[in-house]
Amino acid sequence: MLTQLQKVLTTPITQKNRQNKSRLTVIFWYSLSLTFVVGYILIGLRQAFTSKYIVSDDAREYISWMYRYFNPDLFPGDLIADYFQSVTPIGYGILYKIIAALDIDLTFFSKIFPIVLGLITTSYCFVVCMQILPVPMVGFIASLLLNQSLCLHDDLFSATPRDFIYPLFLAFLYYSIRSSGFGILIVLALQCLIYPLIGFVDLLILALRLFCWQNGQITISQNRKDFILFAAAIMITGIAILPYAIQSSQFGPVITAAVARTMPDYWDGGRVRYFSHNIITYWVDGRDSGFFALIAPPQLLFGLLLPIILKFKSHFLLTKQIKDEVKLLPQVVIASLIMFFTAHALAFKLYWPSRYTHHTFKMVLALAAAISITLILDATFRWSRQNGKQILILGTIIILGAGLVLYPSSLKVFPKTPYIEGKVPTLYNFLQKQPQNIVIASTSQEADNIPIFAQRTILVGKEYALPTHTKYYTQFRQRMLDLINAQYTEDINQIKDFIQKYHVTFWLLERSAFIPEYITKNTWLQQYQPAAQQANAKLQKALPVLATLINSCAVFETDNLVLLKTECIKVVTKT
Repeated sequence: MLTQLQKVLTTPITQKNRQNKSRLTVIFWYSLSLTFVVGYILIGLRQAFTSKYIVSDDAREYISWMYRYFNPDLFPGDLIADYFQSVTPIGYGILYKIIAALDIDLTFFSKIFPIVLGLITTSYCFVVCMQILPVPMVGFIASLLLNQSLCLHDDLFSATPRDFIYPLFLAFLYYSIRSSGFGILIVLALQCLIYPLIGFVDLLILALRLFCWQNGQITISQNRKDFILFAAAIMITGIAILPYAIQSSQFGPVITAAVARTMPDYWDGGRVRYFSHNIITYWVDGRDSGFFALIAPPQLLFGLLLPIILKFKSHFLLTKQIKDEVKLLPQVVIASLIMFFTAHALAFKLYWPSRYTHHTFKMVLALAAAISITLILDATFRWSRQNGKQILILGTIIILGAGLVLYPSSLKVFPKTPYIEGKVPTLYNFLQKQPQNIVIASTSQEADNIPIFAQRTILVGKEYALPTHTKYYTQFRQRMLDLINAQYTEDINQIKDFIQKYHVTFWLLERSAFIPEYITKNTWLQQYQPAAQQANAKLQKALPVLATLINSCAVFETDNLVLLKTECIKVVTKT
């Protein structure tokens, strides 16, 4: 029984044993891998379709402006829409343009596409494992761990370009192992068009593969094709990324690290939270600055054992079946770390440093963890068979299997989807009936949902307050300061000047906006000083003018939201 179980779980598929039974074993583990990812995604999508007004959090940034594909007249002169259109990768925009041409709703598409991405990711993860250690169970464990990790963060359901990192990067690894120059270049081009940052990692990996370590020294590849491939990769990377770099520079330059350090937006409670007074947080697990950020589940850490196991090959006989392609894993780590430290040195010209390690490390750890677990399991099999300890191996299999498969059930929420629900459908419907050139001013977070659900322009919104490019954020910040000052002023003329300056059509207010706690406990508003402090001081003394106009100028109301028409405010003469 023990021998049969070992054959099923840890016997490699080699040229000699490629028979029907072996094929069935591969099909079984591959099918099981696909079953789990589909199950995870369907659980996540169950929440996505509970309401028409549900969308991924970050999709509001990327997809809102894309409704221009249906109607070019939407968001006329809209700073926010124009900015996010400029920073959206070209390939990602083309994909949604095609979807719009097929007359498919973009929000609907963003919800169902994770199924496709999940299946592709799982498939490439499985075959990459089989190329390194041809044991089908390794492919299953790696894909299981990776998909669990993706479902613990918004790396599969985000409906943003980063969802494409995993299928494309794993495809790049596969074609690199297979030495398929055509496959490498196609995937590299797609990566640069959809998520350019990882394109730099791909390029560095190709550069590292030009060198090898032999007899204690570094040697250069003697294969001319390797250099031709690298040269072609440089050309493709430049051609694919240059248009995006030009497009995204419209609102440049990028803010400098020195300036960012002076801004609350980059510290705890800020929109970015890049800097930290804790050096470990800053370099290790900081969401935007750390090289080991957001690594979960903990089972991925088994991957750190692989280098140790490979040092003791005599105790782990299955290591003989590991192919030379395993060297690709440390090459990925080295390339990712080079880009990580380069991004830190050039902050923030290459975006957030963690983006170069967060995604690639998860894939490497999933692959390495699966190999480590299988090697340990095989060694335990051999030891148990030699010592007659069948109970030990059976117990190990049960505990290991339960730990891997049942881990999500131990979590309060799984998958952790980034979906948000618009709470005021009647407001979106009302605004959709208004002219397309209206502008809504508001400090309410509900304003974040208006562009995606009502396809109308907002003056500002917390979700869109990215302090990255100076020409964008300078304007955005000034709008916020002017909005706070106008919302809490006692001077009706200041309000009228604000309305005229920004061509505001409607003013969306929360009824709670005129109590001091609304300002003092709002971390977003607190970033805009001195306006927030001055507004709080004014509230302590008198009721702002705008609060007195709610009853006379409201055109739409809910329990906590009031929409004022600015035409009504303009005719008010009271000072």
